Amino acid sequence: MNRIITVTRMQFVNKYTFVWMPLIILGAAFAMSLIIFALIPYDGAKYGGGSQAPIWYFFAIGIMALSYTFPFSQALSITRREFFLGTMLAAVVTSILLGIVFVLGGFIEQATDGWGVNGYFFYLDWVWGYGPLAAGAFFAVVSLLLFVLGFWGSTVYRRFGALGLTLTLVSLGLLLVAAIWLIGQLGAWPAVGAWLAGMAVPSLIGWMLAALVAFGAIALGTLQRAVP
Repeated sequence: MNRIITVTRMQFVNKYTFVWMPLIILGAAFAMSLIIFALIPYDGAKYGGGSQAPIWYFFAIGIMALSYTFPFSQALSITRREFFLGTMLAAVVTSILLGIVFVLGGFIEQATDGWGVNGYFFYLDWVWGYGPLAAGAFFAVVSLLLFVLGFWGSTVYRRFGALGLTLTLVSLGLLLVAAIWLIGQLGAWPAVGAWLAGMAVPSLIGWMLAALVAFGAIALGTLQRAVP
């Protein structure tokens, strides 16, 4: 456990990647969204997609978490399993902190009628419908899933190189197209649309956690044979 904590601390040594850059992206996206909200001549509630910016950055963090520190960890005789668990712990801590920021921001927006301009950056009705705890969990899990996907992509690149990563992404794209084709052939789009529309936030969190565990397990298996 001490070695896992060591990896976590090693990841946080690079505060620019794990701390300052997410805060910069969050602050910039929030400031620009607030200005846009104030400029829109509309009295109703205004929502924007700027809040996605810091969440999507977690995909890049996942890539950098492996690229920057994995070779150094191997020089310290840290096992790949310890490196994986320590890195995931760092990602969990960071994603939970982001979820807390979104919840606090949502409370402020509700108390101030959207910062006085009826603009909502953190608060989304359909997410907050199940309470602040579910909202915080939703944002944290989305961030963590993107981190794991970025980390997985980086392990594929380390193991198989640029060609291997490209072929993997193309294969996933083909599987997605095949799934879309099959749904169309079965005439199942109304049922799929109804299922997606009726999915509640807790269900979304559950599906994302399942995907997170699956891709995490695949990433760990690929990491075992990755080249430092």
